[in-house]
Amino acid sequence: MEARTVESFRVEVPQASLDDLDRRLASIRWPGDVDNDAWRYGTPRAYLEELVDHWRHQYDWRSHEAAMNELPHFRTEIDGFPIHFIHVRGKGPNPLPIVCTHGWPWSFWDLRGLIGPLTDPVAHGFDSTDSFDVVIPSLPGFTFSTPLPVGHFSTRDVAGLWVKLMQDVLGYGTFCAQGGDWGAHVCTELAHAFADRIHGIQVTMPAFNGIDRENIDPADCGPGEEDYEARTRARLAHAKAHSAVQGTDPQSLAYAMHDSPSGLLAWLVERRRNWSDCEDAEGNRDVERRFSKDELLTLTSLYWHTDSFWSCLRIYYGRFSVPWQPAHRRSPIVEAPTALAVFPGDLIFTPRRTCERVANIARWTLQPAGGHFAAAEEPGLVASEVREFFRQFRT
Repeated sequence: MEARTVESFRVEVPQASLDDLDRRLASIRWPGDVDNDAWRYGTPRAYLEELVDHWRHQYDWRSHEAAMNELPHFRTEIDGFPIHFIHVRGKGPNPLPIVCTHGWPWSFWDLRGLIGPLTDPVAHGFDSTDSFDVVIPSLPGFTFSTPLPVGHFSTRDVAGLWVKLMQDVLGYGTFCAQGGDWGAHVCTELAHAFADRIHGIQVTMPAFNGIDRENIDPADCGPGEEDYEARTRARLAHAKAHSAVQGTDPQSLAYAMHDSPSGLLAWLVERRRNWSDCEDAEGNRDVERRFSKDELLTLTSLYWHTDSFWSCLRIYYGRFSVPWQPAHRRSPIVEAPTALAVFPGDLIFTPRRTCERVANIARWTLQPAGGHFAAAEEPGLVASEVREFFRQFRT
């Protein structure tokens, strides 16, 4: 086993970066915007101006930085990849180790709401025997897991890195995995290519390899699933733009985003609005029903101050421009026990019977609220799913 150095890490953005950001925000060259109050053409200028004003005059990065530093951060290097992660040990007789993986446009900070309920269940009204050792890494090329040492990488690559992080670096044996968006893809790769290393996976999106989403059999739809295809089609209509550019020519987009904090903010916020469960009773979407201005700006600040927008896109190239190859031909493809929590505001909906053709589905639940950013929107629901599913693997 290769010895790897693990170093404590603190989030410390240089003041020069904060000053440069303010200068850029003070000199934005605003484009015109007509008839866009309903976000028909993307993020409205009026709302973006409101966010930028908040960013300049009310938002306090240092307070959010201090909150991040209340948790134990670490950095290590695995196979040439610098990996940042939070590691909080559970308060209980025999905590289960779990690695929780974020997606895009998320960051490690979006998973913070899982830490308390999973590491200290007694403080949240649950039994001490349900505790976990929680590990939350930043994906390669994202925020503090930089600089990216390769041109692109795949979710299979990340799964292999996580196995080494959990077993070789942190010394755990078999472990649990949880994730949404890219995190769900990483979990699926763990359950496919590294099934013997994990207890199972809990995911909030059906990112199962082997499903032909263009030809799902209508006969697979059970009660309540009849509209899954239509819902997926409607939701993915708002995901085509970023998937196309980020999956084919991400560097061209990166130049604009690395030069313009307002452009970066507009790109990230539109996706937070379109993909979260933020509709009111009349069907109007308001991103701040789910994420405060400070939360939106913290996400954007993390990408801005780490210069990581360009590198976080390379996982898209690795997924969409490089054909996926199975690690084995056994059935089901996703071998490890798998739990899926279906959130009503997510992007992709797949009938249970379809999923069962390729994955070892051991738990399937329908959630009352939450969208694509489930762990950030409804951390209590996600923590409950994790607690219930992995209880069977405790000794």
